[in-house]
Amino acid sequence: MARGNKNKKQRHQDLLKIIEENPFLTDEKLAENFKVSIQTIRLDRLELGIAELRERTRTMAQDAYSDLKSIDQQELIGDLLSIDLGKRAISILQTTDQMIFQKNQIVRGHYIFGQANSLAVAVIDARTALTKEAHVKYLKPVYEGERLVAVADVIEQSGDKFTVEVKTTSEGKTVFQGKFTVVVIGEV
Repeated sequence: MARGNKNKKQRHQDLLKIIEENPFLTDEKLAENFKVSIQTIRLDRLELGIAELRERTRTMAQDAYSDLKSIDQQELIGDLLSIDLGKRAISILQTTDQMIFQKNQIVRGHYIFGQANSLAVAVIDARTALTKEAHVKYLKPVYEGERLVAVADVIEQSGDKFTVEVKTTSEGKTVFQGKFTVVVIGEV
């Protein structure tokens, strides 16, 4: 009995750490990682006061949306999770059957580009920012049901021109990367 409690205590510590590092992990992935049942993970989360994935995502998004300047919430493709204006922003996009080519079940590229482009504009600390140029690479097909995590980093600023790198991953694998030149209109 004591051994079981020790394992549970260690699992709880590890669970807290893993969710802090990657709050987008599903109960299924966590169960797989810890080699326990999904129900065990749900009970662990309940005991630790950790919200389910949907609620964790919603809470992060509510906090982040209040900081948006250059675009409105409804103009962002995906759900904004965090933003540090002028530095970094993170969003997620849950792909659906309405985003795919029916013939091969692959998500259409403009959804992936739209998430990255809107995040590149959103991260700029200005009221009006527009994409001037984009160099993008689609690295791996994305299929219905995949959750895309896009991270935008401002890597350079010269006057009213910003260079923003965006990397999009699915299950830890990079599926898209782009370098966007974003310009500020009417202010710096």
